[in-house]
This record gives sequence, structure tokens and C-alpha cells, in this order.
Amino acid sequence: MRKLVRPVAIFLGLVVAGTTHGQIDDPIPEPVSKRGLAVQIQDLVRLPDSSGLDPARARGPVGWARVSYVRDLPDGRRFANDQRGFLYSLASDNQPSLYLDFRGEFPNTVYRGLASGFIGFEFHPEFSDNGLFYTTHVEQASGNAATPDFIPPGFTIGEVTYHNVVTEWRANDPRAAVFDGTHRGLLRIAHVVANPFHAVGHLAFNPTSESGDPDYGLLYIGGTDLGFSNGGGPNQADPTQTQRLDTLVGAILRIDPRRPAESGGTKGVGDYSIPAVNHYAADADSNTFGEIYAYGFRNPHRLSWDMADGTMFAMDIGMSQIEEVNIVHEAGNYGWMRREGYFDNGVYMSGGALDEVYPLPNDVLDGSRPDGFIYPVAIYDHAEGIAITNGFAYRGGISALRGKFVFGDIQRGRLFAADIDAMKAADDGIPRTVALVEEVQLYVRDASGGRTDVDFWELIEQALGRDIQRADLHLSRGRDGEIFVTSRQDGWIRMLVADSDN
Repeated sequence: MRKLVRPVAIFLGLVVAGTTHGQIDDPIPEPVSKRGLAVQIQDLVRLPDSSGLDPARARGPVGWARVSYVRDLPDGRRFANDQRGFLYSLASDNQPSLYLDFRGEFPNTVYRGLASGFIGFEFHPEFSDNGLFYTTHVEQASGNAATPDFIPPGFTIGEVTYHNVVTEWRANDPRAAVFDGTHRGLLRIAHVVANPFHAVGHLAFNPTSESGDPDYGLLYIGGTDLGFSNGGGPNQADPTQTQRLDTLVGAILRIDPRRPAESGGTKGVGDYSIPAVNHYAADADSNTFGEIYAYGFRNPHRLSWDMADGTMFAMDIGMSQIEEVNIVHEAGNYGWMRREGYFDNGVYMSGGALDEVYPLPNDVLDGSRPDGFIYPVAIYDHAEGIAITNGFAYRGGISALRGKFVFGDIQRGRLFAADIDAMKAADDGIPRTVALVEEVQLYVRDASGGRTDVDFWELIEQALGRDIQRADLHLSRGRDGEIFVTSRQDGWIRMLVADSDN
């Protein structure tokens, strides 16, 4: 198994650094390489311009439409969101029509910053019959009549700054072109830091689960440290919050969205049931939250599953050094704030700081002295990018990507890949074994078939006709396994496509 892992060049550097026990300024000296992996990208459709609604407009240029998700339903329909408060359905020709005006339903929603507004959505696997779908958004606490279901331990209602809100919607007619129906709140999680950083953003049903499986119909909610690492104000950088099981901070949750009266189960923190199959629901410890699936994350804002075998992945945004892809195991502890990548976090070091990393002892690095944490299977540092976006085990029709895990960097718009088998082999309990990461070269074809290599950043600037300061890359996966590429800057939905020349 270990032979499948191609060790990155950082391995030897870490052994040397580990003997000094000093802060590491360049965690991964060897750059990500381009090794001939190239994929065509094509425009699909552009969502309507909503930039005039952005309150940041007065402070400078803003994006066209803030597209963060494309979702395909089993019945063939396709949806995409604009974080400024709109959910669109895409017709067979992919032209958008407004399905839900989110802004009118939640007037307290905060549309300030890229991780705010109408952040994410997910449809129930039986939406065509039951009309259920789920959304997540951020609201201002000031003047808000609603009360949070959860406030981080040690804080009071008077310190709450924002609400992270998960909502269930029920369409009266699931086939209707425009939403008409009702909604109810499932969960309100409080922020207590100055800025709405690391809002609850990702909702997902396991796409490999089928009716009758224990996991079927259970909703995963992406975890977050609720801005404790960088949210500003007097409550920032509280390292006590993320290594506990009596809190939702830093935890990926798995819930049954049904009320206990409907499910016959136990009520959770919010208006939902705790699945009896959850590890912490059955641990006989009244101090643990039964909805926790795994914990110790900073901001695993995107989750995905390998459609071949059900392996679950979490893309965890790092602090100031390391971006991570993790294989998620139920009840696993992924280390934050004690660890970042396979490094010690400076916040626990004498004289250290939260944005610093230090080498682990060699016997921890090589797995001979386990420390109880689960470590990532692929990483890159901030010489390469700033924040990891979604990633998928690719099983589609592009031969160059088949067998690769495809992911990217939000800020710089770079696309990366790692061998899926190597990543799974790196899930071996040995912190320093990780899969090799390589960059994917994007290219476009002109009308005559000519090929031009492009950067995603360049595509956005061409679409907007101006310079940008960040790419805001996000990836989604269609029902056929193909990958959508979107940006919260230019409003375009693009796709990676097979090229006849490949």
C-alpha cells in the first residue's frame, strides 16, 4: 500500500527541521509541478448580474454574480445559486430562470464578505416526491428577534454577533418552475467574533447512499471554527473551542432533518433529530453532542464522496500555512487548533502564534508514536495558494483526470490534482505520508479548433474587462461525474470537458 504514495520533497526537509524545533517559514519548499496534465475548459452559462445589490460596491469593484454551487437533481434538473440571494434553475439549454428570491424571505441576511449571504443549498434525494431542500445563510444578530440554538461554550447571548442559519424548505409542487411553499428553521449557530468569517456553508447528502442504507436521508453540515482563528475582536483565537465534544465548534455534523415526532428519534440542538447510528449518539456520554460526525477542523467548508467506494473527503482551509484534503472517518479528531497539516500549531508553543507552524517530533511524524489525530492525505502551502476549494474523486469522461482527485485554490484560481489511490494509501496513520500534488493546465479551443493555454484568473479578467484581486474559484460535480468550475467574480459557470484530441 505504501508504494502507491509518492512522497513530496518536503519529507527530507522536515526531518532536518524537526531536529531544530524552530518555527518553519517555508513548510513545503518543493513547488507544485506541472507534469503535462492539461484539460479543456468551456463556458456554459452566465448568471444575471447582481453586482448592483452588493453593499461593498462603494468600496471598489465587485463581482458580477457570486456563484458558489451548481447542483444536479436525479430527475435531470440543474440549479445554481448567487450568494447575493438568488437560486436559479437551469433549463435544458442551461439558461437560468429565477426559482427562489431568497432576499425577500430573510431580510436580516448579511451580504457582506464572500462567506456570507445565501451561501449554500442542497436538495433532498427524494425532492421530486417530497419537495424538500436545504439552505444555509448568515444573519446579523443585532435587532434579530430569533434566538440561536447554540452559542459557543463560555459565551453569552449578549456577545453574539451573527447567526449561521440552516433552513428546510418544502415546495408545494416539486415540479414547479418557481418555488411556492414553506420553510422552517433547522439550526441557528452563533458567531461571537467581530466578522462572519467561516460561516456554516456546506450542506450535503451522501450521494453514494441508497434507500435502506443507515446513512440515507441524513444531512451533513460542514464544520467551522466559527471565526475563532481569524474573526477579529476580543473573542478571536480562543484555542479551547475546537478540541471538545460538548460544542459544535470545529465539527462536521450529521443530522436527520426530520423532527423527533416524525423520526421517532432524539431531538438535537436545533429542530431536527440525532441519528441513532451516529457514534456520539451511542457513546453513553451525556457531555458529547450526538450530532457530531467528526471534529477538530478549522473550516472544512466543502465535503465530497468518491462515487466508486463511498470514501468521504473534507477540504479544510488552513490558517496561514497549509491547505488540506482529509479523508473523513466518523468520530475522528483532525487536530485543529493543535495541528495544521502535519505540523504543530504555534498557538500551543512557548512564544509561538496561531499563524506559525513548528515541526512535529520525528517519532510522531513517522507514526511510531501515535498522537490521536488524523492527518491529511494531500496538502499544499501558501506559496501555492491561500484557501482550498472543493475537490472530487473524478470518475467522469476526461481520460486525463480519471483516477485523480481534482481540487483547487479559491484565491488564486489554480486547479490541482492528486492520485486517488495514493491519497487513500496515505490514510495510513503516518502523518508525513501524503500524495503528490500536481497542477492542471487549463486550455480553451477557438472556433477553428486552435488551442490556447489559459489561467482561470485570466478568464475572469477577460469576462469582467478589468483586473481582479482574487479568483474565487469553486468546483461542483454534476450527476454524470463531470466538474463545473465557477467564480464568485464573473458569474460564469464553466465545465471541464473531454477533448477529442486527448
